[in-house]
Amino acid sequence: MAASIPIFDAFKGAAGERNLDADLGDSILFRTMKDAVVQYQANMRAGSAHTKVRGELAGHKRKPWKQKKTGRARHGDRRSPLWVGGATVFGPRNSRRWHYKLPRKQRLAALRSALAGKLQDGEVKEITGLSFEAPSSKAVRPILAECAPHGTSLILLTSRDETLWKSFRNFPRTSVKTADEVNAYDLLASKWVLAQEGALDVVLERVGVKA
Repeated sequence: MAASIPIFDAFKGAAGERNLDADLGDSILFRTMKDAVVQYQANMRAGSAHTKVRGELAGHKRKPWKQKKTGRARHGDRRSPLWVGGATVFGPRNSRRWHYKLPRKQRLAALRSALAGKLQDGEVKEITGLSFEAPSSKAVRPILAECAPHGTSLILLTSRDETLWKSFRNFPRTSVKTADEVNAYDLLASKWVLAQEGALDVVLERVGVKA
């Protein structure tokens, strides 16, 4: 597919367009992207919800009253689920693990389709000159205001850069990823993809496409 990507200079503003001609497939694989998103969301689940059974509750095990001749229902102890503060029946336990992995080729196919969808919708922009000597939120604020005026944004870096990460991290609804770790979920979860110069080429190389 051929796409025209707006180029934005970090210090000078709009700087033209880049023509990207890459074979990202004949169609967007929506089911594959859905499977990838479900996998990434499942892997983020902590699985820490935990309720106590009778044996895990503190306290005595005495009968609250004798079995017969009280006129009241019989009870064994106050750990019963019938009592306030008692055990929970069939509650969530933290013994379940949600993690699983899709085949690598399927994950890359989902990433390729997600990128194709973003390019097709015109939601990808390339930022040149994105380099600072020290972290500066003031320097990146006009970049976000111009390139991502509304919605969430993903800052795509060519490699790990602590200075840029610290510059963008305080802005709400903004995430920072490197091109070698970004996945389909990251692209689909953000409205705008602001790619540092060279980052898109790294992603295309990962999915086996030559620009």
